[in-house]
Amino acid sequence: MSGHLSGLDGLKRLDPALRAVATTRTDFSPASIQLMREPFNRRRREAAEQTDAQGVRIVDDTVATESGGVPVRIYRGGEPDPAGPAPVIVYCHAGGFALGNLDTDHRQCVELARRGRCTVVSVDYRLAPEHPFPAALDDAIAALRWVAAEAAGLGVDPARLAVAGSSAGATLAACLAHGAADGSLPTIVFQVLHQPVLDDRETASKAEFCTSPAFDSEAADLMWRYYLGPQAGSVASVPARRQRLLGLPPALITCAEIDPFRDEAVDYALELLRSGVSTELHVFPRTCHGFDSLLPDWSAAQRLFELQSDALRRALR
Repeated sequence: MSGHLSGLDGLKRLDPALRAVATTRTDFSPASIQLMREPFNRRRREAAEQTDAQGVRIVDDTVATESGGVPVRIYRGGEPDPAGPAPVIVYCHAGGFALGNLDTDHRQCVELARRGRCTVVSVDYRLAPEHPFPAALDDAIAALRWVAAEAAGLGVDPARLAVAGSSAGATLAACLAHGAADGSLPTIVFQVLHQPVLDDRETASKAEFCTSPAFDSEAADLMWRYYLGPQAGSVASVPARRQRLLGLPPALITCAEIDPFRDEAVDYALELLRSGVSTELHVFPRTCHGFDSLLPDWSAAQRLFELQSDALRRALR
């Protein structure tokens, strides 16, 4: 992290609550990525340890794969339902493809499981640039297939399977939904995409937020470079490059106003709607990328958590 925000684009439009904590912009250069990982993980681990997980049972497990296994964390919200197995969500964390682990979105997963009264399976996918596309997506696919195949043992209902993700994790979640629609992956009945990274190409919001709070267009360009490696963006790796959206599962898409990824979230939601896919879109005013992690107890973050869980309850029950 480097550089103070005074005078940077979007700062004056931020809510004062965020302005007080979003005091640096993200330096996503290759050297900084290596330096950021340990302190980033430490902060998220400490936040996870302080999270009130009352009413949620949490266990770690591993999905066996040819590459050696994918760690997952399973969150079970509420008491076991005597009427049958629980709905289940496969969740992919934020981190720009290059940061993060199972602690990164621990609070978000607790909120989804508890408020949505469902089981959440969070995926610790491999990170770029060491593991470029398709490594992270392969890990998410392995977790999705494992949940569907082991549903009885996990106590979940494969007929009520959803995907969710934040930021780079929403890229993976959207790609899982594409695979399900094509018939190559288990059926998905709903997708929750928060501040999603969906397009590697230029957009108006990327041009506008070149040096914006928390995450900017320079970091957005770098994260795609890390993820794609030597490959060009394709339908398989970049959700917005897919032209046929008919048949995708219904979606809830949420994003921040002061965010280089804002326009691709809005555009993707509109394309889904034009393709006949039931889609709910919310733009959170005066917020920046990652507002729910920066201030999880803030009123806007709490509205986000309730919005997500309400959509999941309606879709899965």
